[in-house]
Amino acid sequence: MSTPDPALLERARTWLADDPNPATRESLQSLIDTAENGDAAAAAKLQDAFAGMLQFGTAGLRGAMGPGPNRMNDSVVSLAAAGIGAWLRERVGDARVVIGFDARCHSEEFARRSAAILTAAGHQTMLMPAAWPTPITAYAVRALDADAGIQVTASHNPAADNGYKVYLGGRATSAEGRGVQIVPPVDAEIAAQIAAVESVSSIPVAESGWTTLGGDVQGEYVQAIQQVLTPGGPRDVSIVHTSMHGVGHDTVMTALSQAGFLTVHAVGAQADPDPDFPTVEFPNPEEPGAIDLALEQSRRVGADLVIANDPDADRCAVAVPDPRLGDWRMLTGDELGALLGFALLRRTTESSVYANSIVSSRLLAAIADGAEVKSAQTLTGFKWIARTEDLTFGYEEAIGYCVLPDVVRDKDGISAALAIAELAAEVKADGSSLIGVLDALARHCGLFATSQVSLRVTDLDELGAMMARLRQNPPAQLNGCPVTVTDLAGGTGPGEAGGGVPAGLPPTDAVVLLAEDRSRIIVRPSGTEPKLKCYLEAVEDVAPDASFEDLTGAHQRAQRTLTALAGEIRQVLGVQ
Repeated sequence: MSTPDPALLERARTWLADDPNPATRESLQSLIDTAENGDAAAAAKLQDAFAGMLQFGTAGLRGAMGPGPNRMNDSVVSLAAAGIGAWLRERVGDARVVIGFDARCHSEEFARRSAAILTAAGHQTMLMPAAWPTPITAYAVRALDADAGIQVTASHNPAADNGYKVYLGGRATSAEGRGVQIVPPVDAEIAAQIAAVESVSSIPVAESGWTTLGGDVQGEYVQAIQQVLTPGGPRDVSIVHTSMHGVGHDTVMTALSQAGFLTVHAVGAQADPDPDFPTVEFPNPEEPGAIDLALEQSRRVGADLVIANDPDADRCAVAVPDPRLGDWRMLTGDELGALLGFALLRRTTESSVYANSIVSSRLLAAIADGAEVKSAQTLTGFKWIARTEDLTFGYEEAIGYCVLPDVVRDKDGISAALAIAELAAEVKADGSSLIGVLDALARHCGLFATSQVSLRVTDLDELGAMMARLRQNPPAQLNGCPVTVTDLAGGTGPGEAGGGVPAGLPPTDAVVLLAEDRSRIIVRPSGTEPKLKCYLEAVEDVAPDASFEDLTGAHQRAQRTLTALAGEIRQVLGVQ
């Protein structure tokens, strides 16, 4: 038996005394008592809960709910709202702020407390009337000319988590950044304002004074995203949709119906919001088994495609029948990004730019180059992608797509669902399929195949250790080919380019391995989950007149390369 560090216990008791929520106070007191009695597991939990304050990562604050500064709770939310309010006061004076929330445990509570604190700080605060998709909040920041937006959501994270996304707009940012998530140095500036708050109990909290928006905001959003479609285009396609126990069902079904897609089958067991996510282990369409119910239903009804949104509906995934398998399969995020990019070529102009994150496939750039459209690569996260000047389409491989940047300057799984539904209907009318479009793109641009090695950890220190091993002993070869290694810890200068990365990237914790055969691995810690992610890509040349069988062979070769790359990077990182 051993007792925790006295300094840790003192920090915990100080936090306990300042916690405004009886439930988390009781939970923390119990954890302190158990740890003091020599329970090692309780001491470890206490240490983790006080390991530091939650920081703005790839997509805002995100973490497990519970007591302590390294958790999502009323105290952390109060400090965040106070810091944002103080930052806005310095930047614009009296600000307009819109606040939304999803259906996770405590999301509405955190949103209302934020509204009360920002109202007390003198800001005009507008609260969404219901648990709605994140894209509606991102839309409202622009549509209502708000200076900032807050969405309480943990997106696709496990049920135990919650989070806090912050958008800037109006007077608080530049024109191209209107409605985009915060990036450095704003995150550090807000963190400094949070650190300056003396205590949670010192934060003024209003009892009223904010505005609750009407349901017309949702309707206006649904109407606005219709412009991604071609009026009068084909709509004959059968769709199975799942909202993954999240808040997307009503909005998605309304948007599809209004667009003219009338054969839509919802997965009933996953249609209603449920913060426990009872039918899935992780509420992420990318996770194995997450869309099994949708696939079962698609086989029963003879659907043409499955569309899945994550719980806050800012991401979109698609599954289709694949003739090479004789069964359904999930498209990769990169395949769907290529399809949406292809579909949106009709909307391009001379100034259009297609953008994706550096960890996404290079196929989008090849499509853009073939169509004489500009392309750009950014750091991971839509807070970077959406800041691309003259953006027409942006995506990241983690099933995030921005198809209407003038409407929602962030990833939006609902407008993406409309766009892919229309493409599926168009190619069906022509006697083809989405797999057929991918084959045509391979003949034109080459076959780009991607996969991922995702290593979940229980101790965040393991992430740093694995990155250190990679930097100290990078591979000289991948799949038998010499490798160029580019460490992005220092960013890339404005005149630097090479090694498979663009010039002008800000510093980020990532390493790029580019082989002579164009195979590529990018390794980085996740900004939203305790994972190390390794993004793999293999490239195969394909003849313009390649047959179905030729393409099948190219797919098989690419898959062998991806398998080899996965084994080699695991060995380099020292994991099985």
